[in-house]
Amino acid sequence: MSDKIIIGVTDCSKYEIYSNWVLSYNNRVEVIKLGYKLNNFDDIKHCQGIVLTGGEDVHPRFYNHPEYYQYCYEDDIDEQRDEFEFKILDYTEKHQIPLLGICRGMQVGNVYFGGTLIPDIATWGKFDHAKMPDKSDRYHEIIVNSSSWLNRIVNTDKGMVNSNHHQSTDRTGKNLVVSALSPDGIAEAMERLHPEGKSFLCFVQWHPERLKDQQSPFSKNLHETFISAIIHSK
Repeated sequence: MSDKIIIGVTDCSKYEIYSNWVLSYNNRVEVIKLGYKLNNFDDIKHCQGIVLTGGEDVHPRFYNHPEYYQYCYEDDIDEQRDEFEFKILDYTEKHQIPLLGICRGMQVGNVYFGGTLIPDIATWGKFDHAKMPDKSDRYHEIIVNSSSWLNRIVNTDKGMVNSNHHQSTDRTGKNLVVSALSPDGIAEAMERLHPEGKSFLCFVQWHPERLKDQQSPFSKNLHETFISAIIHSK
């Protein structure tokens, strides 16, 4: 069996940042870009792990709230991408492929499992989680559930993460559980409610691929645990 670790990374506007972060593990890792524009869904058959990247708002029709469309960024919706990534989630669940969802990846994952989204956090009365006026990432604290699987990965009950999003999860999808929260109650991470015998599945709202401190457990430990899950599932 090849000693290469092949990871599919979904196409997005900042694809190279995600790809470089995945590749930074070691030279055994290879990346395949997956996207509907590339018409290459079948390439997922070569992937031993998947990263769902950030990007557009998920169309609210997919979580049965079409009236939320007015709160989305109209120029930042891509229903074809939504459908493509639902297919990826179908495949990874069917074939027990380790999956890490980042930012939008967490949102589309929650919708896939039957959850809903808050279409605009500020409008829903929460603190601002969007990027700073100078376009840089906002930073805030998160609290990690002490009994969660994520807590065993990061080995801490709290920490600082970056934030650049205006949507978040609302009702949690079936068989998922929130494992970290921001101080104002926004879900910052999700995992399986019953992980026994199931593949690695971790959704995070922050951006581990571009945390200022890449040695932070919220980037490094997450990265290493994801790769380790792929190696042990081969």
